[in-house]
Amino acid sequence: MKKAALPLIVLIAFTAYTLFVMAQTEQSLIQFGMQLMSSPDTAQVVIDLYILAALACIWMYHDNKASGRSSAAILPYLLITAVFVSVGPLLYLSVKGLRKQRG
Repeated sequence: MKKAALPLIVLIAFTAYTLFVMAQTEQSLIQFGMQLMSSPDTAQVVIDLYILAALACIWMYHDNKASGRSSAAILPYLLITAVFVSVGPLLYLSVKGLRKQRG
């Protein structure tokens, strides 16, 4: 559980916060993204996050391949990362840590 503990705690806390914020907001995720991209200062942050997300996807792909798992097994993590950036890698690390604990 040691390997999975930190990413799992962060995953649960951040996902709960994300769900709370999404339930409170009056605009869709697309509208929110468009609003962020309309200003150069917030657009820079969004672009920076998606560069980080792309690097995380590359890392997850190579780590998954090195583990001998099928390429299709990584697809859900990549899709989640494309929408919620940090949730995909946190979920990947949590599941990987739980797998190592079992076997």
